[in-house]
Amino acid sequence: MSMDSTYTGSKLKLMIYGQSHSETIGVYVKGLPEGVKPDEEFIREFMARRAPGKNAWSTPRKEADEVHFECIDGMLHGFIYNTNTKPKDYASIMNCPRPSHADYTAGILYGDEAAHSGGGIFSGRMTAPLCIAGAIALTELKKMGIEIHAHLKSVFDVEDDTYFAHDPRDKKFLEDLAACAKKDFPAISDEAAEKMKARIEEARMDCDSVGGVIECVISGLPTGIGGPIFDGIEGKISQIIFAIPAVKAIEFGAGYDSTILKGSENNDAFFFDEEEKVRLKTNRCGGILGGISVGEAAPVVFDCALKPTPSISKTQDTVDLAAKKNTTISIEGRHDPCVAPRAVPVVEAAAAIALYDMILSGPQN
Repeated sequence: MSMDSTYTGSKLKLMIYGQSHSETIGVYVKGLPEGVKPDEEFIREFMARRAPGKNAWSTPRKEADEVHFECIDGMLHGFIYNTNTKPKDYASIMNCPRPSHADYTAGILYGDEAAHSGGGIFSGRMTAPLCIAGAIALTELKKMGIEIHAHLKSVFDVEDDTYFAHDPRDKKFLEDLAACAKKDFPAISDEAAEKMKARIEEARMDCDSVGGVIECVISGLPTGIGGPIFDGIEGKISQIIFAIPAVKAIEFGAGYDSTILKGSENNDAFFFDEEEKVRLKTNRCGGILGGISVGEAAPVVFDCALKPTPSISKTQDTVDLAAKKNTTISIEGRHDPCVAPRAVPVVEAAAAIALYDMILSGPQN
């Protein structure tokens, strides 16, 4: 059984291959319009935001993540050489599935082909190829005036500024949000960033980990992208967001909070602005009605929740599948005490792939 993974959109097809400790990891992209080429400078900057080994709140594994490109049979192939692999870190636990990892289920599905070193293809390392394809999509969307920016809305119990704390027409928030891409830690509030880093360090020192929430805002999207039932924006974005290994939940607009509101409180009233353009007074719908973008009336807004990194050095209960007995495990190796900071550009990339595919497959194309 193949150990790669394929995304099949209406126009785009992506095939991601490799493993956390394999020689190379990469992505084949099929369906790009003629003339679309990677902006290698932007891709280099974008990949650096996700790259490991640069600070105390990420894994000490150092990878340059330099992307190489080639064209094969009409497909664009982007790939990275893994240069700092240490599969021996996992030799002592090969028969002991790590709690909250894919070790157990991958072994059932793939048998001896499943590589437990660093999670194999199930590792967060495999979000790097996703970012290669996403960076191309982000570049093409920006040419259309569509921008996607995300930040850490929260880490553990520390919260950052948020879109919903502002008027939907507040352009300054969008400017502050976009500026996060240039920061070493992707939070809008510098004060919140320092508190988040402290929480992550506390977890690291306790041989533990913490999770977080990422908020993503998509502005400049024209009206009419999406459709009913299986063609809605929410479903298309969610499919790829859940390709990010740590993601456990996603919500659009008010999301779960809408369940404790009455209809009169949750509904977004329409109005004409001073330029006689239709706007929303609030944006609890997250910029989507009936699966379709409302366009300049309000941006698309969603949150996704990332679980605490399951690889921790605290002793945990597990089983020894070979000996068929209960045992304990303490995971060695190099791991993020919180994956959420490095996942911010990954969320942007995933959303960009979904939207770019929807636009390419739209009636105008």
